[in-house]
Formats: sequence, structure tokens, C-alpha cells
Amino acid sequence: MFRSLQFFNYRIWFVGAIVSNIGTWMQRTAQDWLVYDILTKQDAAAMGIVMALQLGPQLLMAPWSGLIADSFNRRHLLMITQISMALLGLGLGIMVIADVVELWHVYAFALALGMVASVDAPARQTFVSELVRDDFLPNAVALNSTSFNLARMVGPAVSGVLTVAVGPGWVFLINAGTFGAMIAALLVIRGSELRSLPKAAKGKGRIREGFRYVRHRPDLMVVMTAIFIIGTFGLNFAIYIAAMARTEFGGHAGDFGLLSSVMAIGSVMGSLLAARRDRPRLRFIFGAAAAFAVACTAAALAPNAWLFGLALVPIGVSALTIMTGANAYVQTNTDQVMRGRVMALYMAIFMGGTPIGAPIVGAVTDAFGPRWGLGVGALAGLAAALVGFIWAWRARHMRFQFDRSAKQKLRITYLQQRR
Repeated sequence: MFRSLQFFNYRIWFVGAIVSNIGTWMQRTAQDWLVYDILTKQDAAAMGIVMALQLGPQLLMAPWSGLIADSFNRRHLLMITQISMALLGLGLGIMVIADVVELWHVYAFALALGMVASVDAPARQTFVSELVRDDFLPNAVALNSTSFNLARMVGPAVSGVLTVAVGPGWVFLINAGTFGAMIAALLVIRGSELRSLPKAAKGKGRIREGFRYVRHRPDLMVVMTAIFIIGTFGLNFAIYIAAMARTEFGGHAGDFGLLSSVMAIGSVMGSLLAARRDRPRLRFIFGAAAAFAVACTAAALAPNAWLFGLALVPIGVSALTIMTGANAYVQTNTDQVMRGRVMALYMAIFMGGTPIGAPIVGAVTDAFGPRWGLGVGALAGLAAALVGFIWAWRARHMRFQFDRSAKQKLRITYLQQRR
């Protein structure tokens, strides 16, 4: 389960990522509560707009950010993006503490952070392949998810307590400090032990080449289609949990953080299960999408906060099985020289759909209640599962036709030779 940790560089990366991710989740929780309960009167649509602004640049900038990841030193790129995100968190924290922050300031911060993250994401995803061998890559991707979700367990709970005790501004400042762990890890990593991977050749048409590569890979197309549906309409957890905690159950920031951490327990379980598998399989991805639909339905019907929290665990397990499986499948089944561009497209499709889905889910939640918002997530899981089922049925049917045709041709050839 933890076999990738035998590599020194990956161990350093793993530790730095945990610290940095804890700060990231602390800031996300504080930011969501700042918008939902301090700067607005429990406006879920405003939360959706913040999510859209933060994740939208990944959709618009994907072709260029992927090419950047394929063309330049990823370690240096990550140093630049980590320092930039630390400065952004520091700036917003100072504004909140000084009590001068307004909603449009958070919108601007979210947009700037999204632009930096659009470059950071493909570089971060593909840098892992420089830390371990390809046969360890699925395990390393799964452990990355484990690190992310261990932080997701700790970060929201700590953030909820600190938001109530000292306010969200100090949480932003703490997050800015945690970026130092990732910056230190990048400095300590041994350059001599990094794998040298091919870079994209210079010349025109390199962005179009990435699109053509994916278009001619039906398996990558179906994974990206399913992940777009789930990412757009299913993974809006901040909206679901904040609205259920505050509007449906009358809770406060501490309850929001606690429920977010409860769901992260399921996420850690899902990522550890993925780490045990030797290689990602499509049937796990689409089976988890069906399980996600069932779990969202159960959460929407939960009569109290305790049962709602219990339902969040299988939501976390199934969501992480989908995300980790899809990520590992795309990386391990893509040529090394194309990996940055393909992963940028993957991240754009996965995260970039939020500008479409988050405002819609927020509007549904405002108009009909948070339970109906969760219903949208359940429908997304069902739709993604159906996409996988239909593709698998057609692919199997095509293989059957091909095999039967091949046997017939062999039989005709054999008879001709006999004659």
C-alpha cells in the first residue's frame, strides 16, 4: 500500500504535501464560511460563483498550462506557483483581519488563485512521474490522494474551530505559512535522483497535438466524459455541506468543519483502497459512480445531522475511488511526452466544469433546498455510471463482432489452402 515511499524524493514530497494540503483545506473551509455566513446572508449561489471563479481558469488555460508543464522544468514551475499562492493567501488574510474585505475582493482572490492553480495542477500531477518509476505511478497517485484527504480530515475541523475562535483572516495567514513546507520539500528533493522524461519538441501545433491524441483514444474520452459529469454536478461538497449544516440543521462554522472532516474519512478510505490496487481499472471507476449516486441519495434523505454525517462517509469513498482511479488511468495510459498536455485537459474537464455546475447547484439549493442540491449530485453519479456502462457494452459488442469476423476469415483462408 505504501511502496512508493521507498523513494527518498517521494517521501519528502509526501510530507511537504500533507502540511501544505492541511493549510489549503483550512483556507477553503474558512473562505466558504466567510462568503456563506459573513459576507452574505447564507447565499449558496455566491459560494458557487467563488468556486466558478477559482476553478474556471483551469478550463480556459488548460491547453497552454499543459504545454508549459510538458516544455519546462516542473520543479521550477512548482516553486513559482507555490510562492504565488502563499502571497495570495497572505494578502487576503491581511484584508480580512483589517476588516476591509468585501465580497468582490474574495471573487478577485478566487480568480487570481485559479489562474495560478491552472499552471500548478498539470505540473504537480506530472511531477510525480519524475519521483517514481512508471510501475509505481498508480500507487504514488493514490498516495497523493491519501495525503490530500488526510489533510481534508484535519484541515476543515481545525479551520472550523479557529474560524469561530479568532476569525477566518487568521486561518488565511496560517495557510500562507504552510506553503513553506512544500517549498522546502522542493528545495530538499535530490535533483540527481529525478527521472529525466522527454519534453515536448519545439514548433507549431503542439497544443493541437494534445487534442488529437485524446480524440483518437476512446478509453480516455469515456473517462474524461464521466469525470466531467461528476466534477461539474457531483463534487460541489462545499455547497452541499454548508447548506445542510446551516440551513437544514441550524449548525455553525464548527459543524460545517466537522462534517467536512467526516466526509474526508471516507475519502481517505477510498484513496487507501486505490493504493492497494496494482493498476487502475475502468470497472472500478464506473462502479464507484453508481455507488456515489446511491450515497448522495441517502444523504439527501437523512433526517438529522448524525445520519447525514454517516452518509458522507460512502460519498467520500466512492468520490475518491472515481477521482483516483481516473487520474491514475489517464496518467499510466498516456505517452510520457504527451502526459502534461493530456493531464491539463483532464484537470480542465474535471475542475473546469465547476464554473458551470457550481452556480447551477447553488441556485437549485437556494430555490428548492439543500436536499434537492444533493439530488443533482445523485443524478450526476447515475449519468456517469450509464456512460461507462454504454461504452463497455459497445466495446464488448465490437470485440465480439471483430473476433467472429476474424474467425470467419481464417476459416475461408484455410479452405482455400486445402483446395
